Amino acid sequence: MRAAGWLALGVLVAAPLLIVLAMGFSTATSGVPPVIPPWGASGWQGSLEAWGLVLSDPFYRDALWQSLRLAFLTATLCLVLGFGMAMGIAAVPPARQFTWLALVLLPFWTGFLLRVSAWVGLLRDSGWVNGMLMKLGLIEAPLRMLHTEGAMILGMVHAYLPFAVLPLYASLARRDLTLEEAAADLGAGRWRVLFTITLPLAAPALAAAFLLVFIPAAGEVVIPELLGGPEALLVGRAIWQEFFQTLDWPVAAALATALLALLLLPLAAFQRLAAR
Repeated sequence: MRAAGWLALGVLVAAPLLIVLAMGFSTATSGVPPVIPPWGASGWQGSLEAWGLVLSDPFYRDALWQSLRLAFLTATLCLVLGFGMAMGIAAVPPARQFTWLALVLLPFWTGFLLRVSAWVGLLRDSGWVNGMLMKLGLIEAPLRMLHTEGAMILGMVHAYLPFAVLPLYASLARRDLTLEEAAADLGAGRWRVLFTITLPLAAPALAAAFLLVFIPAAGEVVIPELLGGPEALLVGRAIWQEFFQTLDWPVAAALATALLALLLLPLAAFQRLAAR
């Protein structure tokens, strides 16, 4: 059984990672496939050109920075909203908690692309939101909401919020309530109990929830493509363009490897926190 597990990890995780890593050192060509492998019959024939371009071109550095910044904002908002939702669900009677959890998971019952496309219909100039605001007399002309950074963040928070709620609920539902009751009996107010008892107890779950949102959000492609403007060039979008449009697979692989290396830093920090 253990051998099957290692085999699955090797085939499904390690092998694709090694292929992407090696492709970053290959050379682009106009053939099919559009790369010359870094190793051939005569030995090493790779190139550092793709890595040099990724590390020196501000276009790619900006894409990486914008992706990490947007992922941080999304994860922070999901953490704040998810913590409140998880606290609320954990506070209701156990018989009703399943219903509320089912409502949190309800968006997963529809396709991801369909959910994101629904925001396009809601946020466009002739969409439902602008129509309601104009009917209420709050605005005279449609507001530009679609293809903005706000639309991207809204779509990403909506898509990834359940990833934050579930681990937080699992932690908060099992917390020792007697500690909070003892603090309250000793005169601590609600906010002091929250910041000195509840949040420290939920710290591992907060870190896990943050990473569960931050990591996929950093490489998101579909939401920036549908809700972001043409100027919203994030790293996931850049990888897609290099891979499928310009057919520069070495640059796409180098970008993907650079993003993976950056995402390993918060994972290492989480492991260090969990080991304490």
